[in-house]
Amino acid sequence: MAATLPPALDASSPPPPLFDGTTRLYTSYTCPFAQRVWITRNYKGLQEKIKLVGINLQNRPDWYKEKVNPANKVPALEHDGKIIVESLDLIKYVDSNFEGPSLYPDEPAKREFGEELLTYVSEFVPKMYGAFKGGDTTKVADAEFDYLEKALQKFDDGPFFLGQFSLVDIAYAPFIERFQLVIADVWKYDLTAGRPKLAEWVEELNKIEAYKETKTDPDQLLPYLKSRFVAQQ
Repeated sequence: MAATLPPALDASSPPPPLFDGTTRLYTSYTCPFAQRVWITRNYKGLQEKIKLVGINLQNRPDWYKEKVNPANKVPALEHDGKIIVESLDLIKYVDSNFEGPSLYPDEPAKREFGEELLTYVSEFVPKMYGAFKGGDTTKVADAEFDYLEKALQKFDDGPFFLGQFSLVDIAYAPFIERFQLVIADVWKYDLTAGRPKLAEWVEELNKIEAYKETKTDPDQLLPYLKSRFVAQQ
């Protein structure tokens, strides 16, 4: 994780000067949903245009719910006098409304498949978390990661879901990062074994600085994930 992040604001912290023209991404540095938007910001080179505001989710400021996001969740983006929420909506919003390299292809076939995968990620994530809580974890993992392996075979002009790095990779990356960590530790399951496309995807993803800057130290992340999402053995 980047070493110079601003400290997370907690219940004792006053609010920033809201709606003063500054574009702010309200985030938690360990939240996978917020990480999606953080990666998008970084990849588009918007570090100076979109200011990170960390929120302590264990001790949230009252003003955050009252003035920023009534759902009291991250991420939220303050831009042009309004607040935008929901991570999948936000990565599309940042890609469409700010300068920097486009993260969604123009080709109709790729856009159609991209929308299919962006819809599926909202099934993939709860299925995996649910499997960690109970049931046949490795059976669920086999089905889910086989699906992703097949999806990665769709286009052959790059190692990512739509060939080149896109919003689809950003939508999945924070969760695969976490699932790979947990399932290897608890179930001794290698999600890339027998899945060469997924193995290449993980390898290439970890070369992207915009993503690497957002990763949480695995030694800190793993105990938290196990305590929250894994059924007691």
